[in-house]
Amino acid sequence: MKHYHIGFLALFCIGCQAKVEKKTHSMNINEAWIDIKTPEVEKVPKEMTIHGDTRIDNYYWLNERENQKVLAYLAAENKYLDTVLSSTKKLQEELFDEMKARIKEDDESVPYFENGYFYYTRFEKGKEYPIYCRKKENLKASEEVMLNVNEMAAGHSYYQVASLDISPDNKLAAFGVDTVSRRKYTLYIKNLETGEILPDQVPETDGSAVWAADNKTIFYSRKNPVTLREERIFKHKLGQPASTDKEVYYEKDETFDVGVHKTKSQKYIVISSGSTLSDEYRILDASQPDGAFKVFQPRQKDMLYAIDHKDDKFYIVTNWDAINFRMMECPLDKTTRDNWKETIPHRPDVLLQSFELFKDYMVISERKNGLTQLRVIDNNKKEHYLDFGEAAYVAYPSVNPEFNTKILRYSYSSMTTPASTYDYDMEAEKKELKKRQEVLGGYNPAEYVTERVYAIARDSVKVPISIVYKKGFEKNGKMPLLLYGYGSYGASMEPSFSSTRLSLLNRGFAYAIAHIRGGEEMGRQWYEDGKMFKKKNTFNDFIDCAEYLLKNNYTSKQHLYAMGGSAGGLLMGAVVNMRPDLWHGVIAAVPFVDVVTTMLDETIPLTTGEFDEWGNPKNKDSYEYMKSYSPYDNVEKKDYPNMLVTTGLHDSQVQYFEPAKWVAKLRELKTDKNVLLMYTNMEAGHGGASGRFKALKDVARQYGFLLFLEGIEK
Repeated sequence: MKHYHIGFLALFCIGCQAKVEKKTHSMNINEAWIDIKTPEVEKVPKEMTIHGDTRIDNYYWLNERENQKVLAYLAAENKYLDTVLSSTKKLQEELFDEMKARIKEDDESVPYFENGYFYYTRFEKGKEYPIYCRKKENLKASEEVMLNVNEMAAGHSYYQVASLDISPDNKLAAFGVDTVSRRKYTLYIKNLETGEILPDQVPETDGSAVWAADNKTIFYSRKNPVTLREERIFKHKLGQPASTDKEVYYEKDETFDVGVHKTKSQKYIVISSGSTLSDEYRILDASQPDGAFKVFQPRQKDMLYAIDHKDDKFYIVTNWDAINFRMMECPLDKTTRDNWKETIPHRPDVLLQSFELFKDYMVISERKNGLTQLRVIDNNKKEHYLDFGEAAYVAYPSVNPEFNTKILRYSYSSMTTPASTYDYDMEAEKKELKKRQEVLGGYNPAEYVTERVYAIARDSVKVPISIVYKKGFEKNGKMPLLLYGYGSYGASMEPSFSSTRLSLLNRGFAYAIAHIRGGEEMGRQWYEDGKMFKKKNTFNDFIDCAEYLLKNNYTSKQHLYAMGGSAGGLLMGAVVNMRPDLWHGVIAAVPFVDVVTTMLDETIPLTTGEFDEWGNPKNKDSYEYMKSYSPYDNVEKKDYPNMLVTTGLHDSQVQYFEPAKWVAKLRELKTDKNVLLMYTNMEAGHGGASGRFKALKDVARQYGFLLFLEGIEK
């Protein structure tokens, strides 16, 4: 199935019981802005006319990333935030310390076995970054450290390793490094026997590499240096300069991105080319790296498919004549659609999400009634489902590289159950808990309650809401509640556990996820009904979920907060324009808020690949529809709630100037005296700070903002 970029999807909420004290703030927070003089910038408005409609952008000048005056302007906003939230400095430190204290610092992942080695990742106490390790043949063997990212990151304010790809002979590792946070990775090759980093360096990649069977050829995708679209697949021979790498595929259609991977069998190298609504794959025998790729099934409009290989067949999951997808199979030498044979039919109430192949089994990941199910089918077509025992949860296949095994490794979590790794014997139908996220400080799941309720939207559709709170939370309309939403790209927001979130729950907050249209929680149609010319369903659903929570006394308007990030930041921007009266406070993280300008600028990363998500504003009807909800275009002279907006200077997904312009326009037009704050991480991008603990500073700031508004000092 397709994998979408979903950006900053949730508060990565990672407790201890805390005494709740409330204090009334009398400070006129807008007055602080007067004392922080913004630097003078040449503020030239930009006039944009299309379809006979003229838009004036008074803050377009903020897009000059290298302009020192613009940088000073962003720094002034940061200073203003620090001034307004100065009374929370100690609280933020306490939040950071308690969130960090819940994390087991000297931690280790569950090892998985692949091609003769057990692989695992571990962390050392006090260190920010992972250490990638392996042991040969058994877990009692001596440890081999492949990469110690703590050592590699020394001297860098940002450092991210994207992938670690091992050669078939286990001697070499390819890995990608980004030191800017623009998601442009340089590939390096390390000799795991000698520790030497080879001279081979390949810039402007997506960070991953695929090895051919000869152990000396890698395939990788290269990004467009301006748009950052992954558009070309190259072949690199070890020992040769990257400048001589041969291009094996160029995707001319700017609405498609490309990637490269291997089938689980390791038999085929696969070039994927996909857009929002169409897929195409090319395959090559991994033992013939200099051969020609063959098209599996030519792309067709509105037809999605994904493939994998087992024995003498390819298996395909597709939406061809099946909106919720079905499974097909075909011979190795006859892969076009006319040769596909159905093996699992389409079901209107079940979304077929993905599949995992084993020698004697197949595991299907399905979604029904908003929850994931794992279905095990053996080679004799005998099948059964795993029983998870909770009403709301998230479960999915984990790392399963081995083909000849009866053990399925899967991950499981709920809003009260920490992340857990299980090994499931598909023959005996028995599970074994291998590891559960250790929450230090005495976390007891019995002290927390989770609910699954349904709001009735204005068009009579039932929208699920997942809720968690600590026992003692009273539904009297006086308790604070944070409502989170996303609703784009078919990304499902799962009811999973977060130990950082305990810092809110322990201070009396409830946390709720609105599973709104635009995601795929309730099937593919749920996504289709929240995109393009139905995008406003996403915003209406979120508002209707808020109204449900208010009506049922979970909270009141004086204590209701909302949060979303990236495309969820668009959601925040839309709902504060539509219903500013509902929220006491809103957090918009890396928000996509200037929809029209961005979708008209095809040099901006992601734009061309998202015409099927938002529409192409070069078409008049699309332009008019997106302009009618674009948050930046719809800011008005009226009261807005308290707001915290965050961004990253090097963000490659949502450019920093979108939230910066939005905040500036809000400052110009809003008529209230509520606080409006913006924080720009000057050293990071879309995902925020790198490292395990730096990111907690961002969460502490967000929580500090909410608790400041709620009058909770501890």
